[in-house]
Amino acid sequence: MLLLIPGPVTTDARVKAAMAQDYAPWDNDFREGYRQVCDGVLQVAQGSPDEHVALALPGCGHFAVEAAIRSFVPPGGRLLAPSTGAYAARLQKLAGEAGRVAVPLAVGATERLDPAAMAAALERDPTLTHVALVYSETGSGICHDVPELARIAHALGRRVIVDAVSAFGALPLDVSALPAIDAVVLTANKCLEGLPGAAFVVARRDRLEAARGNAGSWSLDLADIYQHTLAPNAGPRFTPPAPTLAALAVALDLYRQEGREGRLARYTANMRALYDGVSELGLSPYLSRELQGPIVVNVHAPDAPTWHLQLFVDALKARGYVISNFTNTEQPTFRVGCIGAFGPDQMRQAVTAMGGALRDLGITRESAGVAPFLPQPLIA
Repeated sequence: MLLLIPGPVTTDARVKAAMAQDYAPWDNDFREGYRQVCDGVLQVAQGSPDEHVALALPGCGHFAVEAAIRSFVPPGGRLLAPSTGAYAARLQKLAGEAGRVAVPLAVGATERLDPAAMAAALERDPTLTHVALVYSETGSGICHDVPELARIAHALGRRVIVDAVSAFGALPLDVSALPAIDAVVLTANKCLEGLPGAAFVVARRDRLEAARGNAGSWSLDLADIYQHTLAPNAGPRFTPPAPTLAALAVALDLYRQEGREGRLARYTANMRALYDGVSELGLSPYLSRELQGPIVVNVHAPDAPTWHLQLFVDALKARGYVISNFTNTEQPTFRVGCIGAFGPDQMRQAVTAMGGALRDLGITRESAGVAPFLPQPLIA
C-alpha cells in the first residue's frame, strides 16, 4: 500500500525494520542513539551546536507547535499569525487556548503571504513580539517564503516561530543564517521519511535560557526540556517513542545519502507527474503551476453527480493507494501527497489508478471537470 498523503508517509523497508525490536529508553546505548538523532536533526536545520539545539518531544507536530508558542511567547503575549490556511488556523487556536493572543493577517486561499503586508502589520502594531509562520500549508499546497519573511521580521526586531512540519528536510532552511527564528517545529514522519510519534523543535540556546517560566505546562516546557539535556549523560526527559526514534536514525542515514536538494528534486518530480497526470484525466489542480508547492497537490473534485470523495478514496485504496478522505479547502477538492519513499514512476502508476477509480464512479475524462462551489465547513 502506497501512502499518498502529506504524512505519515511511505517509508523505506530499512526504516520499518528498525521498528522490529524492543528498546529500553534509559539504556546507555539508546541514550547515545537518542542524542545522535537530535544532532542529526540539528544538522538538517544547519544549526550551530554552540547556538542551537534540537529537542525531541513525543507526539504529533501540534504538540510541538503549542510547546513553541507557550515557551517563547509569554502569557498574554501577542503574535502575528498570518491566516495562510487550515494549519495556520490550528496554530491560532493553539495560541488562544494557551492564553496568548494570535492576531490574524488575512491571506487569500490561493495566494502566498505578501512580505510587504506582513511588514506593514508589524509596523502598525508594536505590541506584536513574534510572527508565527506555516512554511508548507498542506491544506492548499502553497509554500511560503519563510526565509525571506524571517529576514523581514528580524529587520523589524521581531522573533519568529516556524511550523515547518511538512517542509523540513525538503524546503531550504538555514537557522544559522536566520537569527530571528526562536523555533522551527518538525516531525519524524514527513520529509525526513521516518515514522509517526516523534516531534522536534530546533531552537536557539540563548532564547531557551530566557524562556524559563513561560510555558505554564511541564510537559510542553521547552526551556525545561533543554535544561534536562545539559545534564551529564542526558537522555530523554520522559519515556520517548523509542522505536520511532530508532527508525528515524535509519531515515536520517538515508536522508544524508540523498541530500536535501536530491530529496526536493524527487518530490518536485512526483508533484509534476501528479499535476500533469490529473490534468490528463480531465481534472483541474487547485493551484496554478507557479503557486503549486512540491509537498501536496489539491485537485478540484469532478463536476459529476456520481462524485463522492469517500467512494473515490475506497476505490483507490482497493488499487493499492491511500489518499486523504477529507478536504481543507472551501471548494470540494481531494488532496494527494507527493512526499515519501517513492518516485515519479510510482506516482504515474497512481494516476492511472485514479483514472480507474473515477471510472468505477462512472466519471470519464469527458464528464470530469470542476465541481461548483458549495460552501462547507473547513476541517478544524
